[in-house]
Amino acid sequence: MRWHELKAELLATGSCRITGADASSYIERSAAGPGAGGSGSVFFSTGGRRIRLSVSPHSPIEIRHLGDGQAIIRHGSAECTGILEQVGLHCPRQAYITITGRCIFSCKYCPVPGTDGRIKTPDEIAAMIAGVRERIDAISLTSGVFESIDDEERRVRAVLKRIGEQEIPVGVSIYPGRDTPDNLYADGVSEVKFNLEAATPTLFDEMCPGLSWDGVIRALDRSVELFGEGHVFSNVIIGLGESDEEMEACIELLTGRGVIPVLRPLTPAAALQSFTRPGRDRLLRTAALHARWLKKAGLDTRTAETMCTLCTGCDIVPGRDRP
Repeated sequence: MRWHELKAELLATGSCRITGADASSYIERSAAGPGAGGSGSVFFSTGGRRIRLSVSPHSPIEIRHLGDGQAIIRHGSAECTGILEQVGLHCPRQAYITITGRCIFSCKYCPVPGTDGRIKTPDEIAAMIAGVRERIDAISLTSGVFESIDDEERRVRAVLKRIGEQEIPVGVSIYPGRDTPDNLYADGVSEVKFNLEAATPTLFDEMCPGLSWDGVIRALDRSVELFGEGHVFSNVIIGLGESDEEMEACIELLTGRGVIPVLRPLTPAAALQSFTRPGRDRLLRTAALHARWLKKAGLDTRTAETMCTLCTGCDIVPGRDRP
């Protein structure tokens, strides 16, 4: 079985149980996104390719830790030898930091509004980065919205000013205001990720009340002008109720604008707890569409220097996972 096929099977479940030697030092816990407030997750890697799975004692997927990071992952008759990776901050080889761990918006798939996350100060974030600097290749910043979109951007920019010019690339993913791309570019950011989240404007309005699909599109278009093709990204969740045809149209829309889509399998949470994760076949079909439209647009995921497309843990990434 090829890696991207095995990864699709694993992502369709999304979790693992850990057996064998103590693996607590390899477990990370998220402050944002669908994993916020959960029991943690691990990164399994083989041949330079990786997957992130949440930890659950009831999962049908087993990762047996042999000690010192050496591990075997088993799912049905499939078995693969690899390693558990140490996390920088949130993911391997990056300091991926959530500045504000709470949000005034209530996107239906996201548990963050229901948590009492705190706001990290610029000094605190600078210290966090300094503490892992020797084992990271990128810095990535994301944030909820505590009071307003503009206030949150100012908070992110204060962090950028505090950490100063870095010898490694810096990526930022926040909800954009009108001038956000220009401001982040002026601050020396290398890459940006502004998220459509849903494959159609109708689904976006349903899933993200109070936010603007058109506003995200405008921010993405301006970002490509500033940062260049291959350095602008947008999350799109697979499994919100869109058809394959609607997902393909969204992929075509983004790649045609020079944006690399980040196609994320739904983790049922918050108001969508009754939803199901997309299955193996759906993930493989979507990955094939993704690869086709990236190639047609001349986009290569291997140019990514920060954030999710560099990590690859949560998604099938053509060019990195899939031939």
